[in-house]
Parts: sequence; C-alpha cells; structure tokens
Amino acid sequence: MSLTPDANEQLARARADLRIGLPVVLRDGARQLLCLAVETLSPERMAALAVLGGTPHLVITSRRAETLKARAYDGDLARIVLPRDADLTWLNAVADPADDLRAPMKGPFNALRDGPADLDRLALRILKSARLLPAALVLPVATAPEGLTVLNAQPTRHVLDTSSPLHPVISARVPLAAAENSRLHVFRPEDGGEEHYAIEIGRPPRDAPVLARLHSACFTGDLLGSLKCDCGPQLRGALAQMGAEGAGVLLYLNQEGRGIGLANKMRAYSLQDQGFDTVEANHRLGFEDDERDFRLGAALLQKMGFSSARLLTNNPAKIAMMERAGIAVTERVPLKVGENPHNAHYLATKAAKSGHLL
Repeated sequence: MSLTPDANEQLARARADLRIGLPVVLRDGARQLLCLAVETLSPERMAALAVLGGTPHLVITSRRAETLKARAYDGDLARIVLPRDADLTWLNAVADPADDLRAPMKGPFNALRDGPADLDRLALRILKSARLLPAALVLPVATAPEGLTVLNAQPTRHVLDTSSPLHPVISARVPLAAAENSRLHVFRPEDGGEEHYAIEIGRPPRDAPVLARLHSACFTGDLLGSLKCDCGPQLRGALAQMGAEGAGVLLYLNQEGRGIGLANKMRAYSLQDQGFDTVEANHRLGFEDDERDFRLGAALLQKMGFSSARLLTNNPAKIAMMERAGIAVTERVPLKVGENPHNAHYLATKAAKSGHLL
C-alpha cells in the first residue's frame, strides 16, 4: 500500500482545509480551479487571491440563486460575476440569507453562461459534505500555489457518489432504561467522516425481518428536549417499542439537520423565526429539502447480518432507499409521537412537502 493519500484521504484533507479557511485546488486535466469557502474566507486570504490575478467568481446553488433572483444558467448552480466593489461583506450577504429580509436588494446579478461548470459543481458538493454553506469563491488558475490540497475531479466525484464503506470498531453492553439487554455498536467510515452507531436491543435473529429505526442525530431534540421537532420522542418511542418486543436495532446516523450539520440547522431555525417553513429555510440557505444519505442505514444493517426489516418510520423515502440498497422492508411500522404546539407547523410541512405519513 502506498504511503501517499488516496482520493478518500485527499477529500478528508480538503474538507478540513476549507473549514479553517484554506483554499483547495480542483483539477480536471489541464483545467484547475482554486476554491475557497465563503463562510470561512478571511480578508487576508481574499486579498491574497487578488494578487494571483485572473477573474474570480462566486458559485451558489440554484436554490440560493432562486431566492436572490439570479439566473442559474447551469441548471443546478449559478456562477456569479463579482462586481468591482465586491468585498467580503458582499460575499457573505450573498452566501448567507440571515439578513435577506432586512436587506433584500442584493442584485442585479450578472451570471456566467459560457464555459464548463463541472468543477464549480464539484466545489459545491465538497462544501456540502464539509457541512459548510454551499457558496464558493473560485478562481481559474494555470499554476496553483504550492502546499495546497489538490483534488482530481474524477476520483473525487467517485468518492462523493459512493457511500463510504463502514467498518465495525467496537461493541459493548449498555443497559438502557428502555431495554436493559442492549449493546452499542460503533462503525467508522473510510472517508474520515463521522462515526455512526447501532443500538441492538436483545438478540434479534438474522434470518427474520428486524424491527429497525433509521434515526438521524438531532442534538437539540435528542439531548436538549427541543419542542421544535419530534426527534427526541421518536428516539425514545422507538427504543421503548423495541424494548417491549424484546428485540430491534436503532441506527443512529450522524446526519444532523437533515444532513446539513448543526450550524446550518441553527441558521434554518433562525429563518423559521422569520416566518419561513423548514423546506423554505433549507432552500434559502442553498440546500435541498433533505441532504441525508440513507444508504448508510442499509449498509449498517447488512454489516450486522440483516437482509430484511420492519421499518419504524413515517417517511416513505426511507423505505424506497432501503429497498434500493438491498434491504427488504416487509412492513412500515408507524411512529407518530411528539406533536406539540411548537412543532405542529413543522410536522404539517413534512407531511405536505416531504411526503411524510403523519
């Protein structure tokens, strides 16, 4: 095995670099694009970018472009020409919708329509995977500064398209209030991402459909008892039902905020305080309704030896994904708990816009 980093490891480096404000280089043959995350861009690095020469532009998703009334000529993204007086304040105002209502007039925007946008598209995918706002300042370069992480486009896309293999780290007995006969399994992905967990109640047989729940991490609901969602009651309700039946597996997936991360979830909450629903808030931030990868759940069940499940869910999309990933769902088990006056609108939006069966 080579000591040099492979595409997985290079991508992990790139995510870390972007989160601390370093640029990364995206390369496709002779073409190279210097990419910085607007969210972590400093005035000093913006000034250093100007020294390189060339004409940088801002890349945002079509969701964010729709809010800003910018033309997304490339379909799923818009490449915005920077005005002459563009500074970091302007970039942040375009990237972050926090002040959209207070200062709604940010255009008019001049969007590029010629030339390839594949590396720009890749930049946004990497930023999303790093749980950063999907807004990149990019600069085509002939020669990149030394010392920067370089990502070759084709292998990087393959890594992003492929659900990272998960490997068991350890499991240990953890008696729970809902079920004393339980074990916690820890799984680690190869791509340097967050670990995921499986809580096994009892000893469910591997040759029969297991009562299973795919639960995405929710710091505010699971730990703090937030009333803005139904996540905490769903977590405890699922464990209680498994405990009552004597067997089950709860998959705890670290995909906070529908896959956008806790910081962006709090940004979405702030937008909800301004009157937007949960889907509208995600779109204004530049994200899709749901950025989670439910293939992780199927992979975990398969690692544990299961091939079929009775799925505790109100979300038909989870069932479809599990079956595409090779897990037969023999029954949908409803999990309707946790409604209160604070989350009634949120639950209604999930039913009306995301297809949840509530």
